[in-house]
Amino acid sequence: MSVYEDKVFPVLLDWATRPLYRNRQHLIRQARGKVLELGVGTGANFPLYSDLASEIHGIEPAEALLELAADTARQCNQPERFHLRVAGAEQLPYDDNSFDSVIACLVFCTIPDPDTAAREAFRVLKPGGTLLTLEHVRNEKRWVQRLQGAMNPAWKHLACGCQLTRDTSATLRQAGFRLHQATHHQHPKLPPFAAQLLEGAMLKP
Repeated sequence: MSVYEDKVFPVLLDWATRPLYRNRQHLIRQARGKVLELGVGTGANFPLYSDLASEIHGIEPAEALLELAADTARQCNQPERFHLRVAGAEQLPYDDNSFDSVIACLVFCTIPDPDTAAREAFRVLKPGGTLLTLEHVRNEKRWVQRLQGAMNPAWKHLACGCQLTRDTSATLRQAGFRLHQATHHQHPKLPPFAAQLLEGAMLKP
């Protein structure tokens, strides 16, 4: 990993996602029981977990970011709840039906193989468990789709692999999830190319 990816981009990302703080807060507070968070980054979501999350596991492929996440976890209430591992979402180091909740927060845009990652999230989630997701996705408006397509090559490079054109809802449904309480909506404080969000709970039947 480069200095930009390890040090600079995480700061830029935290700044850019400030308009989503309340969305993240609402999402993370729904996590229950044994939880897995995909792509924890610097651990920005860790202070948002309620006491209903009894055990919180997190994976992150970038070791430098995971070190920052570990520092964040140590400053949280009940830091013993947090268990972090270097791993990618495409090959989760957990048994089938292990978790009550899986968190996918601004991560499926960047995962190199989102289809495999979605199947892995489905595998490790217990039947009846929920995938809690907040993702920016391909816009439903044609003119914005054209803008996203034009921007995507440069954006992917600047944003460390982030893609503007992914249909994450379709990816998760193909893996077996039901939309349940997840919806698409436009965020008023984000630029058009990143304003359409998939947000809410998806269910493993």
